[in-house]
Amino acid sequence: MTDIIPVGREHNPFSRNDTRVDSRGRTCYEGLPDTLIAALHARVDVDPEAEAVVELGGERLTYRQLWDRSARVAGGLRARGLARGDRVAIRYAAGVNWVLAFYGTIMAGGVVVAVNTRSAQPEVEFVLADSGTRIDLAADDPLPDGDPFVVDGLTASDTAGMFYTSGTTGSPKGVPTEHLAFLSNAMTMARTIGTPFDIGRGLRTLISVPLFHVTGCNSQLLFVHLFGGAAVIMPALDREGLLTALVEERISFLVTVPAVYALLLRTPGFEDVDRSSVQWVGYGGAPIAPSLVKAIQEGFPTAEVFNGYGMTETASLMTVLPHTDAVEHADSVGYAVPTVDLGVVPHDPADPTLGELVARGPNITSAYWNRPEATREAIDTEGWLRTGDIVRVDDAGRVRIVDRTKDIIIRGGENISSIEVESALVAAPGVLEAAVLAVPDDVMGEKVGAVVFGGEEIPDTGAVVEHCRAMLADFKVPQYLVITDGPLPRNAGGKLLKARLRASVEWGEPLR
Repeated sequence: MTDIIPVGREHNPFSRNDTRVDSRGRTCYEGLPDTLIAALHARVDVDPEAEAVVELGGERLTYRQLWDRSARVAGGLRARGLARGDRVAIRYAAGVNWVLAFYGTIMAGGVVVAVNTRSAQPEVEFVLADSGTRIDLAADDPLPDGDPFVVDGLTASDTAGMFYTSGTTGSPKGVPTEHLAFLSNAMTMARTIGTPFDIGRGLRTLISVPLFHVTGCNSQLLFVHLFGGAAVIMPALDREGLLTALVEERISFLVTVPAVYALLLRTPGFEDVDRSSVQWVGYGGAPIAPSLVKAIQEGFPTAEVFNGYGMTETASLMTVLPHTDAVEHADSVGYAVPTVDLGVVPHDPADPTLGELVARGPNITSAYWNRPEATREAIDTEGWLRTGDIVRVDDAGRVRIVDRTKDIIIRGGENISSIEVESALVAAPGVLEAAVLAVPDDVMGEKVGAVVFGGEEIPDTGAVVEHCRAMLADFKVPQYLVITDGPLPRNAGGKLLKARLRASVEWGEPLR
């Protein structure tokens, strides 16, 4: 990749102490465990009776119980023929079984395939086939069980899991994630928000986002387990239940998308709940207004707030905006984290601060799963990843996202591919053309809007929406639908002129 303008670290608040540069030119933390198995075993040695996992309304596991039961899952997977490197799809709801399946798969030497449980059946079938899943743990399947087993010989560079992108350029892509990437991100969480390394039982996070996303898994579950804390899992988001859990579970670390905070702060009884245990409040995944940041700070007066930005390909965090900048620079996603180098590929040589953001670090994947062409397009031989985001970097090194080259819509933290939704729309009854655009929304950040043309026929709105519901996860179904009486605007090459549509469309009332 040529013409990369490095993002300076002169004013970066995050120290690079206790790091080293590896043979691939990446800045890595010193002293990390070699694998997730080693990290978990260390916590069993230090404090085996500390709580490790809590499923609200369900089971509670100590670190000793988590280790022992995960080893039995590993034994059950091996008894079913799982070999080292084989893929295991996890389709359980968020909870204890998901966590046991995650660690059990890794202990068996397998690779976790984290499947979006909100996906429609065709989407699930694609992921299972594309990943070459050997064992599929569907939602109603019992956990594998057998004689305890823990594989030997895993290294930091072995693949531990695979998450799928949102398919912004067509079909989703599998992102192999090494043990080093998972552990680097967990350490980054502590280093950027200021969590004491010896916090142990005092670190308790409430996971209300999906575990099949890198935020819930990497930046909450695995983060607290590296430092001996507890992952308190809410299987389904419930505002009243969330408030209760803050108190009863002594939550110290809270992360969710801005939309949830906006709703939470309006929940009756919020001001009457003791929130003094909360020390860190994080958000990300969608645009946020300075007024909402102020409201979060006022709602959690004992906490420091921070914004985080990352991708599936980066095993979560690339940048963090700290508490001190949260309001004044609410439109920024912050500074490069300690082990990530950032650069800008300028669109205009005269303005090196504006262009596509690129990143390199030990948390960043080196390739897509079985997609050599996509890998060559996105990742160069020196490990620089093209993020697809157009950014502006200020003099202090803060990053602001100003556009997206991948036409992605971010609805309440969920990434939605406009191309995927357009493909479903043009297959709907009576639809000839379709364009999908983001519709700004105060709560969700963005919602899905569609403009369709049916030729001589006028498509039936209800039939179009029902078709989309059969083809897509619910959060991808358009909530705004405009039917035009003429063809959609295109350039000479046939490309949709979405800028023209954005300027002219009037969305009206949402469908649901």
